[in-house]
Amino acid sequence: MVEPKYPGVVEEYVNLGACYDRAALGAVREELQSCMTGYKEHYQRCYRCLGAAAEILEDMRATLVTQELEGKLAKRARGILSRELRPKGKAGPGQVKQRFLGAVTHKGVLTLYGTVAAQCTRVYELSDRYGLAHLLLGHLLAGAAAGGYDVVACPDPMAPQRLAHLLVPEAGLAFVSTTPGNPYPGTVCRRLRLETLTDGELLRRCRSRLRFSLKVSGALVEEAVSSLAQAKAMHDDLEALYHPYVDFDRGARMGEEISEEILEA
Repeated sequence: MVEPKYPGVVEEYVNLGACYDRAALGAVREELQSCMTGYKEHYQRCYRCLGAAAEILEDMRATLVTQELEGKLAKRARGILSRELRPKGKAGPGQVKQRFLGAVTHKGVLTLYGTVAAQCTRVYELSDRYGLAHLLLGHLLAGAAAGGYDVVACPDPMAPQRLAHLLVPEAGLAFVSTTPGNPYPGTVCRRLRLETLTDGELLRRCRSRLRFSLKVSGALVEEAVSSLAQAKAMHDDLEALYHPYVDFDRGARMGEEISEEILEA
């Protein structure tokens, strides 16, 4: 539901609830209430699992990120920018748009790599087992925009404050982060294994802990996906219960009336 800010002046209320056969719905009231409660509970469990997984992944990143690593990634970004995205000499910085390229869904963790292939002919794959790509992508984003390029910054669906991918369509260039369980399916021009830039001794010391963190966070994401699948099934049941008692023709007529009002205004 969207609440009008200035009802009757700028916006109007549209009550689609008028399309329900409320008397007939009484016959399936208990089933509806049961489905509605279960559907919401599955979503809540999903959010809790994803929240816990995100905390574990953040702890893993904090274990590996050092000043030395940050310096290496900044240097690598400068090299890529000087080679691939030299300043255009354009007045002012480029435009930055934010778009999600992936999501956690009832079908699993999905990334729309087809969108990358449709816009960019050259792809850098950032092999990112431990979630370090944001540090590199942040420098690339700042440098590309400062050089006058319009870019598409793609947040990580598990942690929207962090970058997961960066597209520069006008240069036909993309930087995508991948994991062993979610590889890039197309051809790449370069592949960077970010874990090779970490402190080798630190990585060896913490390997068992990192392996445990990956296992637990992966299991939590799987549980979240399972909860989403169950929520989707219950939502489908809700729609099936409601469907016979909704006057869709009336809803269509309401839409036509609103369209006419807008066109006549």
